[in-house]
Amino acid sequence: MSQSNLDIIQGVYAAFSRGDIPAVLGAMSPDIRWNEAENNLPLADGNPYVGPQAVLEGVFMRLGDKFDGFSVVPERFVADGDCVVMAGRYSATAKATGLPLNPQVVHVWTLEDGKVASFQQHADTLGMAVATGRVALPASG
Repeated sequence: MSQSNLDIIQGVYAAFSRGDIPAVLGAMSPDIRWNEAENNLPLADGNPYVGPQAVLEGVFMRLGDKFDGFSVVPERFVADGDCVVMAGRYSATAKATGLPLNPQVVHVWTLEDGKVASFQQHADTLGMAVATGRVALPASG
């Protein structure tokens, strides 16, 4: 019996958490279309990333350049047919500022024939921009 789409996506998060990026990339179809949240500078600048190599170079490698201890903390999964949604948080420290990062995120995964065909990130982009020093909040007073 083949794995359910939910099992596949939960496996992707498990592989990511243990640093097994080849397993994460192996779950992707050769022509995956990966989209970072709009205004999530600088990672959205390559939208859509097409193919696992583009995701590796444009997203995963750049995360390591920008953050220490980057992780995804899944809190809830919802699966319906070929779609799996994860709601959770990111956890990291921004290298540029030393500020912690803990934004809410939602990932929408679409699978075809047991492979990830598309990914759409939704995230608290303001929180990410503040933590990375791209945006400063006005002083309260």
